Amino acid sequence: MGNPVVTAAQVRRHRLRVQQLDRPVDPARAVTDAAVLDLGVQDTGPDGALWALALRGVPVAAHAWDDALALAWTVRGAPHAYRRADLPAVQRAVRPYSDADAGKRIYDAAKPLRAADLRPLDALARVARTMREVVDEPLDKGGVSTRMTRELPDPYLRWCRSCGVTHMWEMPFRLAALHGGLELEPDTSPPVLRRAPRFPARQVGVVERPADEAPDADGRFDLVRGVLHLLGPTDPKHAAAFLDAPPADVRRRWPADAVPVELDGSEVAVLAGDLPALQDAARGGDEPVVRLLGPYDLFLQARDRHVLVTDPDRHKALWPVLGRPGAVLADGDVVGTWRPRARGRRLALELDPWVPWDAGLQEAVAAEHARLAAFRGAEVA
Repeated sequence: MGNPVVTAAQVRRHRLRVQQLDRPVDPARAVTDAAVLDLGVQDTGPDGALWALALRGVPVAAHAWDDALALAWTVRGAPHAYRRADLPAVQRAVRPYSDADAGKRIYDAAKPLRAADLRPLDALARVARTMREVVDEPLDKGGVSTRMTRELPDPYLRWCRSCGVTHMWEMPFRLAALHGGLELEPDTSPPVLRRAPRFPARQVGVVERPADEAPDADGRFDLVRGVLHLLGPTDPKHAAAFLDAPPADVRRRWPADAVPVELDGSEVAVLAGDLPALQDAARGGDEPVVRLLGPYDLFLQARDRHVLVTDPDRHKALWPVLGRPGAVLADGDVVGTWRPRARGRRLALELDPWVPWDAGLQEAVAAEHARLAAFRGAEVA
Protein backbone atom coordinates (compact mmCIF):
# COMPACT_ATOMS: atom_id res chain seq x y z
CA MET A 1 0.00 0.00 0.00
CA GLY A 2 1.49 3.34 -1.08
CA ASN A 3 1.75 6.65 0.70
CA PRO A 4 -1.38 8.78 1.15
CA VAL A 5 -1.94 11.05 -1.85
CA VAL A 6 -2.71 14.73 -1.32
CA THR A 7 -3.40 17.56 -3.76
CA ALA A 8 -1.88 21.03 -3.86
CA ALA A 9 -5.29 22.57 -3.10
CA GLN A 10 -5.61 20.27 -0.09
CA VAL A 11 -2.15 21.33 1.15
CA ARG A 12 -3.03 25.01 0.83
CA ARG A 13 -6.29 24.58 2.77
CA HIS A 14 -4.43 22.63 5.44
CA ARG A 15 -1.84 25.38 5.85
CA LEU A 16 -4.58 28.00 6.03
CA ARG A 17 -6.19 26.11 8.91
CA VAL A 18 -3.06 25.10 10.83
CA GLN A 19 -1.84 28.70 10.61
CA GLN A 20 -5.22 29.76 12.04
CA LEU A 21 -6.08 32.07 9.17
CA ASP A 22 -9.66 30.83 9.45
CA ARG A 23 -10.17 32.22 12.98
CA PRO A 24 -12.49 35.19 13.50
CA VAL A 25 -11.30 38.01 15.74
CA ASP A 26 -12.01 37.42 19.41
CA PRO A 27 -11.62 40.56 21.59
CA ALA A 28 -10.99 38.30 24.59
CA ARG A 29 -8.15 36.43 22.90
CA ALA A 30 -4.69 37.05 24.34
CA VAL A 31 -2.24 38.86 22.07
CA THR A 32 0.09 35.87 22.43
CA ASP A 33 -2.55 33.34 21.29
CA ALA A 34 -1.28 32.46 17.82
CA ALA A 35 0.49 29.28 16.75
CA VAL A 36 2.71 31.15 14.29
CA LEU A 37 4.47 32.88 17.20
CA ASP A 38 6.25 29.56 17.92
CA LEU A 39 8.10 29.84 14.60
CA GLY A 40 8.21 33.65 14.56
CA VAL A 41 6.12 36.20 12.64
CA GLN A 42 8.17 38.26 10.18
CA ASP A 43 7.78 42.00 10.66
CA THR A 44 8.63 43.52 7.29
CA GLY A 45 6.75 46.50 5.87
CA PRO A 46 3.75 48.43 7.23
CA ASP A 47 1.54 45.33 7.21
CA GLY A 48 3.97 43.03 8.98
CA ALA A 49 3.76 41.01 12.18
CA LEU A 50 0.80 42.76 13.77
CA TRP A 51 -1.33 42.49 10.62
CA ALA A 52 -0.37 38.81 10.37
CA LEU A 53 -1.60 38.31 13.93
CA ALA A 54 -4.79 40.27 13.23
CA LEU A 55 -5.49 37.96 10.28
CA ARG A 56 -5.29 35.06 12.72
CA GLY A 57 -7.97 36.48 15.00
CA VAL A 58 -5.72 38.29 17.47
CA PRO A 59 -7.10 41.68 18.64
CA VAL A 60 -4.23 44.01 17.67
CA ALA A 61 -3.86 47.28 15.77
CA ALA A 62 -1.04 48.84 13.78
CA HIS A 63 1.80 50.28 15.89
CA ALA A 64 0.13 49.03 19.09
CA TRP A 65 2.78 46.61 20.31
CA ASP A 66 1.84 44.83 23.49
CA ASP A 67 4.66 44.29 25.98
CA ALA A 68 3.91 40.56 25.88
CA LEU A 69 5.41 40.55 22.37
CA ALA A 70 9.08 41.01 21.52
CA LEU A 71 10.88 41.61 18.24
CA ALA A 72 14.24 40.07 17.30
CA TRP A 73 16.42 39.39 14.26
CA THR A 74 16.32 35.62 13.75
CA VAL A 75 15.55 33.42 10.73
CA ARG A 76 17.28 34.71 7.57
CA GLY A 77 18.32 37.77 9.57
CA ALA A 78 14.79 39.19 9.31
CA PRO A 79 12.92 40.78 12.24
CA HIS A 80 10.39 38.38 13.76
CA ALA A 81 7.83 38.77 16.53
CA TYR A 82 7.68 36.27 19.40
CA ARG A 83 6.11 35.97 22.82
CA ARG A 84 8.42 37.85 25.16
CA ALA A 85 8.36 34.99 27.66
CA ASP A 86 9.65 32.66 24.92
CA LEU A 87 12.78 34.62 23.95
CA PRO A 88 15.24 32.41 25.87
CA ALA A 89 13.75 29.29 24.23
CA VAL A 90 13.79 31.01 20.84
CA GLN A 91 17.47 31.90 21.28
CA ARG A 92 18.28 28.24 21.87
CA ALA A 93 16.19 27.18 18.88
CA VAL A 94 17.84 29.59 16.42
CA ARG A 95 21.39 28.55 17.26
CA PRO A 96 23.14 27.23 14.13
CA TYR A 97 23.05 23.46 13.72
CA SER A 98 26.75 23.27 12.86
CA ASP A 99 29.74 25.39 11.97
CA ALA A 100 28.85 24.87 8.29
CA ASP A 101 25.36 26.13 9.05
CA ALA A 102 26.75 29.20 10.84
CA GLY A 103 28.98 29.90 7.83
CA LYS A 104 26.05 29.62 5.43
CA ARG A 105 23.89 31.94 7.53
CA ILE A 106 26.48 34.75 7.60
CA TYR A 107 27.10 34.59 3.82
CA ASP A 108 30.25 36.40 2.61
CA ALA A 109 31.39 37.19 6.14
CA ALA A 110 32.47 33.55 6.58
CA LYS A 111 35.35 33.81 4.08
CA PRO A 112 37.54 36.38 5.91
CA LEU A 113 36.80 34.71 9.24
CA ARG A 114 37.93 31.31 8.02
CA ALA A 115 40.96 32.89 6.36
CA ALA A 116 41.91 34.13 9.84
CA ASP A 117 41.38 30.61 11.29
CA LEU A 118 38.18 31.68 13.06
CA ARG A 119 35.21 29.33 13.13
CA PRO A 120 31.93 31.07 12.22
CA LEU A 121 30.38 29.69 15.43
CA ASP A 122 33.16 31.19 17.56
CA ALA A 123 32.90 34.47 15.66
CA LEU A 124 29.15 34.70 16.25
CA ALA A 125 29.70 34.03 19.94
CA ARG A 126 32.28 36.82 20.19
CA VAL A 127 30.06 39.26 18.33
CA ALA A 128 27.13 38.38 20.62
CA ARG A 129 29.17 38.97 23.78
CA THR A 130 30.56 42.24 22.42
CA MET A 131 27.11 43.49 21.42
CA ARG A 132 25.82 42.76 24.90
CA GLU A 133 28.59 44.93 26.35
CA VAL A 134 28.18 47.90 24.00
CA VAL A 135 24.37 48.03 24.16
CA ASP A 136 24.10 49.12 27.78
CA GLU A 137 21.18 51.38 26.88
CA PRO A 138 18.81 51.56 23.87
CA LEU A 139 20.94 52.44 20.87
CA ASP A 140 20.18 52.74 17.16
CA LYS A 141 21.84 50.42 14.67
CA GLY A 142 24.34 53.03 13.49
CA GLY A 143 25.45 53.73 17.04
CA VAL A 144 25.85 50.02 17.79
CA SER A 145 27.79 49.52 14.57
CA THR A 146 30.18 52.36 15.39
CA ARG A 147 30.93 50.91 18.82
CA MET A 148 31.29 47.38 17.44
CA THR A 149 33.75 48.55 14.80
CA ARG A 150 35.98 49.93 17.55
CA GLU A 151 35.84 46.65 19.50
CA LEU A 152 36.41 44.05 16.78
CA PRO A 153 39.49 43.18 14.67
CA ASP A 154 39.75 43.20 10.88
CA PRO A 155 38.26 39.76 10.01
CA TYR A 156 34.93 40.94 11.44
CA LEU A 157 34.92 44.17 9.44
CA ARG A 158 34.52 45.22 5.83
CA TRP A 159 34.81 48.35 3.76
CA CYS A 160 31.31 49.43 2.73
CA ARG A 161 31.39 51.32 -0.54
CA SER A 162 27.81 52.62 -0.25
CA CYS A 163 28.38 53.95 3.30
CA GLY A 164 31.96 55.06 2.67
CA VAL A 165 33.09 53.60 6.00
CA THR A 166 34.42 50.40 7.53
CA HIS A 167 31.90 48.49 9.64
CA MET A 168 30.77 44.99 10.56
CA TRP A 169 29.41 42.51 8.08
CA GLU A 170 25.61 42.74 8.10
CA MET A 171 24.54 39.15 8.77
CA PRO A 172 26.81 38.45 11.78
CA PHE A 173 25.57 41.77 13.20
CA ARG A 174 21.93 40.75 12.87
CA LEU A 175 22.23 37.09 13.80
CA ALA A 176 24.35 37.71 16.89
CA ALA A 177 21.96 40.23 18.45
CA LEU A 178 19.54 37.78 20.06
CA HIS A 179 22.46 35.58 21.15
CA GLY A 180 23.63 38.69 23.01
CA GLY A 181 20.24 38.96 24.72
CA LEU A 182 19.19 41.93 22.59
CA GLU A 183 15.81 42.70 21.08
CA LEU A 184 14.56 45.32 18.63
CA GLU A 185 12.45 48.28 19.63
CA PRO A 186 9.27 48.09 17.49
CA ASP A 187 8.47 50.81 14.98
CA THR A 188 11.97 52.32 14.95
CA SER A 189 13.84 53.32 11.81
CA PRO A 190 16.77 52.95 11.88
CA PRO A 191 16.17 50.02 14.22
CA VAL A 192 16.97 50.52 17.88
CA LEU A 193 18.48 47.65 19.87
CA ARG A 194 18.01 47.21 23.59
CA ARG A 195 18.63 44.54 26.19
CA ALA A 196 15.76 42.09 26.54
CA PRO A 197 14.46 42.20 30.13
CA ARG A 198 15.23 39.13 32.23
CA PHE A 199 17.22 37.43 29.49
CA PRO A 200 19.30 34.68 31.16
CA ALA A 201 22.92 35.79 31.57
CA ARG A 202 24.05 32.17 31.17
CA GLN A 203 22.78 32.16 27.57
CA VAL A 204 24.58 35.33 26.42
CA GLY A 205 27.14 34.39 23.79
CA VAL A 206 26.22 30.69 23.82
CA VAL A 207 25.84 29.84 20.16
CA GLU A 208 27.17 26.29 19.75
CA ARG A 209 24.86 23.35 20.37
CA PRO A 210 25.89 20.28 22.43
CA ALA A 211 27.33 17.55 20.22
CA ASP A 212 24.84 14.98 21.56
CA GLU A 213 21.77 17.23 21.33
CA ALA A 214 18.60 15.44 20.23
CA PRO A 215 17.06 16.61 16.94
CA ASP A 216 13.92 17.86 18.67
CA ALA A 217 15.59 19.26 21.78
CA ASP A 218 13.91 22.64 21.27
CA GLY A 219 10.40 21.18 21.65
CA ARG A 220 7.67 23.32 20.12
CA PHE A 221 10.25 25.96 19.13
CA ASP A 222 12.25 23.47 17.04
CA LEU A 223 12.52 25.19 13.66
CA VAL A 224 12.38 22.04 11.55
CA ARG A 225 9.29 20.79 13.37
CA GLY A 226 7.80 24.27 13.09
CA VAL A 227 8.25 24.29 9.32
CA LEU A 228 6.76 20.81 9.02
CA HIS A 229 3.78 21.79 11.17
CA LEU A 230 2.98 25.23 9.74
CA LEU A 231 4.28 24.84 6.18
CA GLY A 232 3.84 21.10 5.73
CA PRO A 233 3.81 18.79 4.07
CA THR A 234 7.29 19.60 2.77
CA ASP A 235 10.72 18.06 2.27
CA PRO A 236 14.20 18.78 3.71
CA LYS A 237 15.23 20.82 0.67
CA HIS A 238 12.39 23.32 0.96
CA ALA A 239 12.58 23.40 4.77
CA ALA A 240 16.30 24.18 4.52
CA ALA A 241 15.63 26.96 2.01
CA PHE A 242 13.12 28.55 4.39
CA LEU A 243 15.56 28.34 7.31
CA ASP A 244 18.59 29.32 5.21
CA ALA A 245 20.34 26.21 6.57
CA PRO A 246 22.31 23.44 4.79
CA PRO A 247 19.95 20.62 3.67
CA ALA A 248 22.28 18.06 5.27
CA ASP A 249 21.80 19.65 8.70
CA VAL A 250 18.04 19.72 8.24
CA ARG A 251 18.00 16.04 7.23
CA ARG A 252 19.93 15.16 10.38
CA ARG A 253 17.28 16.94 12.43
CA TRP A 254 14.30 15.52 10.53
CA PRO A 255 11.70 14.43 13.13
CA ALA A 256 11.23 10.72 13.66
CA ASP A 257 7.44 11.19 13.62
CA ALA A 258 7.41 12.71 10.11
CA VAL A 259 5.43 10.46 7.77
CA PRO A 260 5.55 10.46 3.94
CA VAL A 261 2.73 11.55 1.65
CA GLU A 262 2.63 11.90 -2.13
CA LEU A 263 2.12 15.37 -3.61
CA ASP A 264 2.18 15.91 -7.38
CA GLY A 265 4.12 12.67 -7.84
CA SER A 266 6.80 13.58 -5.29
CA GLU A 267 7.31 12.34 -1.76
CA VAL A 268 7.05 14.96 0.98
CA ALA A 269 6.43 14.61 4.70
CA VAL A 270 4.05 15.80 7.37
CA LEU A 271 4.10 15.32 11.13
CA ALA A 272 2.11 12.21 12.01
CA GLY A 273 -0.10 14.25 14.34
CA ASP A 274 -1.02 16.58 11.47
CA LEU A 275 -1.92 13.87 8.95
CA PRO A 276 -5.63 13.59 9.93
CA ALA A 277 -6.07 17.38 9.58
CA LEU A 278 -4.28 17.31 6.23
CA GLN A 279 -6.57 14.57 4.96
CA ASP A 280 -9.64 16.40 6.29
CA ALA A 281 -8.58 19.49 4.31
CA ALA A 282 -9.61 17.66 1.13
CA ARG A 283 -13.03 19.10 1.90
CA GLY A 284 -13.43 22.86 1.69
CA GLY A 285 -15.36 24.88 4.23
CA ASP A 286 -18.94 26.02 3.89
CA GLU A 287 -17.78 29.57 3.25
CA PRO A 288 -14.40 30.38 1.65
CA VAL A 289 -11.99 32.17 3.98
CA VAL A 290 -10.88 35.41 2.29
CA ARG A 291 -7.83 37.26 3.60
CA LEU A 292 -5.53 40.06 2.44
CA LEU A 293 -2.16 38.54 3.26
CA GLY A 294 0.77 40.88 3.83
CA PRO A 295 3.74 40.48 1.44
CA TYR A 296 5.78 38.53 4.01
CA ASP A 297 3.00 36.55 5.66
CA LEU A 298 4.12 33.07 6.69
CA PHE A 299 1.63 31.49 4.28
CA LEU A 300 3.55 33.07 1.38
CA GLN A 301 6.98 32.24 2.80
CA ALA A 302 6.89 28.53 1.95
CA ARG A 303 9.63 27.73 -0.53
CA ASP A 304 7.53 25.25 -2.54
CA ARG A 305 6.04 28.09 -4.53
CA HIS A 306 4.73 25.71 -7.18
CA VAL A 307 2.33 24.42 -4.51
CA LEU A 308 1.16 27.88 -3.46
CA VAL A 309 0.73 29.16 -7.02
CA THR A 310 0.54 26.46 -9.67
CA ASP A 311 0.97 28.89 -12.61
CA PRO A 312 4.72 29.65 -12.80
CA ASP A 313 4.03 32.79 -14.85
CA ARG A 314 2.42 34.30 -11.75
CA HIS A 315 5.47 33.79 -9.53
CA LYS A 316 7.29 36.95 -10.60
CA ALA A 317 4.15 39.01 -9.94
CA LEU A 318 3.79 37.71 -6.37
CA TRP A 319 7.48 37.36 -5.48
CA PRO A 320 9.42 40.06 -7.36
CA VAL A 321 12.96 40.85 -6.24
CA LEU A 322 11.83 44.24 -4.93
CA GLY A 323 8.45 45.63 -3.91
CA ARG A 324 6.36 42.57 -3.17
CA PRO A 325 2.57 42.95 -3.24
CA GLY A 326 0.21 41.30 -0.80
CA ALA A 327 -1.89 38.32 -1.84
CA VAL A 328 -5.66 37.96 -1.96
CA LEU A 329 -6.35 34.53 -0.49
CA ALA A 330 -9.66 32.71 -0.97
CA ASP A 331 -10.04 29.27 0.61
CA GLY A 332 -6.28 28.72 0.36
CA ASP A 333 -5.98 29.86 -3.27
CA VAL A 334 -4.16 33.04 -4.27
CA VAL A 335 -6.70 34.73 -6.53
CA GLY A 336 -4.95 38.07 -7.01
CA THR A 337 -2.61 40.63 -5.51
CA TRP A 338 -3.13 43.90 -3.65
CA ARG A 339 -1.12 46.98 -2.83
CA PRO A 340 -2.05 49.70 -0.33
CA ARG A 341 -2.51 53.23 -1.62
CA ALA A 342 -2.73 55.62 1.33
CA ARG A 343 -3.97 59.17 0.82
CA GLY A 344 -3.78 60.99 4.13
CA ARG A 345 -6.05 59.12 6.50
CA ARG A 346 -7.79 57.27 3.69
CA LEU A 347 -6.67 53.85 2.48
CA ALA A 348 -7.32 52.62 -1.03
CA LEU A 349 -6.27 49.29 -2.53
CA GLU A 350 -4.81 48.60 -5.95
CA LEU A 351 -6.16 45.16 -6.85
CA ASP A 352 -5.02 42.76 -9.56
CA PRO A 353 -7.50 39.86 -9.87
CA TRP A 354 -5.97 36.73 -11.39
CA VAL A 355 -9.31 35.05 -11.99
CA PRO A 356 -12.86 36.38 -12.38
CA TRP A 357 -14.20 37.43 -8.97
CA ASP A 358 -17.88 36.75 -8.39
CA ALA A 359 -20.02 39.09 -6.32
CA GLY A 360 -19.43 37.09 -3.14
CA LEU A 361 -15.65 37.31 -3.46
CA GLN A 362 -15.78 41.02 -4.29
CA GLU A 363 -17.90 41.61 -1.19
CA ALA A 364 -15.49 39.60 0.97
CA VAL A 365 -12.47 41.54 -0.36
CA ALA A 366 -14.28 44.81 0.37
CA ALA A 367 -14.87 43.61 3.95
CA GLU A 368 -11.17 42.78 4.33
CA HIS A 369 -10.28 46.18 2.88
CA ALA A 370 -12.39 47.79 5.63
CA ARG A 371 -10.72 45.53 8.20
CA LEU A 372 -7.25 46.62 7.04
CA ALA A 373 -8.25 50.28 7.13
CA ALA A 374 -9.57 49.91 10.68
CA PHE A 375 -6.36 48.11 11.67
CA ARG A 376 -4.35 51.06 10.36
CA GLY A 377 -6.67 53.60 11.95
CA ALA A 378 -7.72 54.87 8.52
CA GLU A 379 -10.90 55.22 6.49
CA VAL A 380 -11.74 53.26 3.36
CA ALA A 381 -11.08 55.11 0.14
